[in-house]
Amino acid sequence: MSGSPRAVAVLRTAVRPGLRGSGQPVLAAVSGGADSLALAAALAFEARSAGVRVGAVTVDHGLQPGSAERAERTAELLSGLGLDPVLVRPVAVGADGGPEGAARAARYAALAGAATDLGARVALGHTLDDQAETVLLGLGRGSGPRSVAGMVAQRTTGGVLWWRPLLGVRRATARRACADQGLPVWDDPWNADPAYTRARLRGEVLPLMEEVLGGGVAPALARTADLLREDLDALDELAAAELARLAGEAADGGLPARPLEPLPAALRRRVLRGWLRGAGVPDVQAVHLRAVEALVTHWRGQGRVDLPGGAAALRTSGRLVLSPPVVRAPRPEDAPHTREESRP
Repeated sequence: MSGSPRAVAVLRTAVRPGLRGSGQPVLAAVSGGADSLALAAALAFEARSAGVRVGAVTVDHGLQPGSAERAERTAELLSGLGLDPVLVRPVAVGADGGPEGAARAARYAALAGAATDLGARVALGHTLDDQAETVLLGLGRGSGPRSVAGMVAQRTTGGVLWWRPLLGVRRATARRACADQGLPVWDDPWNADPAYTRARLRGEVLPLMEEVLGGGVAPALARTADLLREDLDALDELAAAELARLAGEAADGGLPARPLEPLPAALRRRVLRGWLRGAGVPDVQAVHLRAVEALVTHWRGQGRVDLPGGAAALRTSGRLVLSPPVVRAPRPEDAPHTREESRP
């Protein structure tokens, strides 16, 4: 007796370890596209032997005609696969971050809310091809090694575990799995709209790179992300240990400057970033980090380094310390005038 079609087996194999490794319920985020639908079908099948409750959430962004009806049809399909509960979450998409960013923010907020209510983790259908696109976006934007390291298989944010079991699976395999199981796939027209950067990467840049480099580009980019992530994780662990050693039990919450100077730059900056974040400094950018680093590596008696949120870093008595935000008293000319004071 023959087994499952190859593509179906690949999807089920991809989700099996994570599903069996934890008894926490799962909510699959399903748009109705091939990737998320193939993920949901694989989870539904494997849930029977894993003994884990698996449900699904489909988010209606309300941005395209008929979106509410499409979300309901997707929910019916998911219920037919045996997923329970199946939730439809309509959202209001704002304007911040452009159409893609605003829709993503609204979607993730809805998914996080549903997961929190049910004590579940969220399974996302990002594939190896999505990973390759993410790496290229990070390279093109110059947004640092973490962005080039791409997406991680598991990450907890805001108390919710986000799980991506398909990062080693090709998009074509997910689509084939849907076809083999007779699952109707909805192709979002936004995914092919050249007005969106990721759509152009998918439809133009990656195919051209495959042609020029002779194939295998997407897997190579995904491997690069994996290797870089290993290095970054190791550096972060070393920096955390170094920060704990240097901070010690100092009452002022500062750091000794001299031991920081001989550290490799990549490690030193991570220590400083961890120190600033641990002190509650928000949104630390490279320009702030390098200015604080100069208090260690190029000390010439310079003054305070202003930081986001109003705090400042300074070097005093051989230590880096943070001064709290300065609360300035209102100037007399800024004070509100009473009616009597305003009379001539």
